Amino acid sequence: MFENLAKTIESIPKIEVPIERKDVLQPLIDYLQNKVKANEEIRLNFICTHNSRRSHLSQIWAQTMAFHFGIKNVFCYSGGTEATAMFPKVVETLTNQGFLIQKLSETENPVYVVKFDDNQHPIICFSKANFDDFNPKSQFGAIMTCNNADEGCPMVFGAEARFPIKYDDPKAFDGTELMNEKYAERSLQIASELYFVFSQLKK
Repeated sequence: MFENLAKTIESIPKIEVPIERKDVLQPLIDYLQNKVKANEEIRLNFICTHNSRRSHLSQIWAQTMAFHFGIKNVFCYSGGTEATAMFPKVVETLTNQGFLIQKLSETENPVYVVKFDDNQHPIICFSKANFDDFNPKSQFGAIMTCNNADEGCPMVFGAEARFPIKYDDPKAFDGTELMNEKYAERSLQIASELYFVFSQLKK
């Protein structure tokens, strides 16, 4: 694990996860625990409307926390009800929190590779619809990270289970003096909840 990222993760247990959020997270914990117990691969697809902010933060932190807690065979994806682009402030926020991120293409919808450790496979990030060929077609859990995606995707085809784990959109603070603070805050909230989820699993 990269040193600055390890320091960020060391600070995460200080962020309290409210009881009501633990109740929201419990079905996901149960799903993951059943997969671990059965020694099955775990595929998680984090979905929000534009696959630009919350779903990418969740995908990256989930993959990182699985590694941190030694949970094997976890493969995390993200998608949207439509494709746009991974928002640059997300890249900046995660870089500041210790990830190594490279931009592979200069297009309207760039492809990024995100690394949390020198020797682990990078996470591939770009905006895509949840049914994109890059994402799994079956035997996965769908995590709905925003209200619009939860309401706009009444069916997520191929999903074994669906979990509404919603986060406020930091986009509300774009162009304001609070933008940096709120993006960092949302990233750490997501990190703290996924830290809690993976910390509960018995290997």
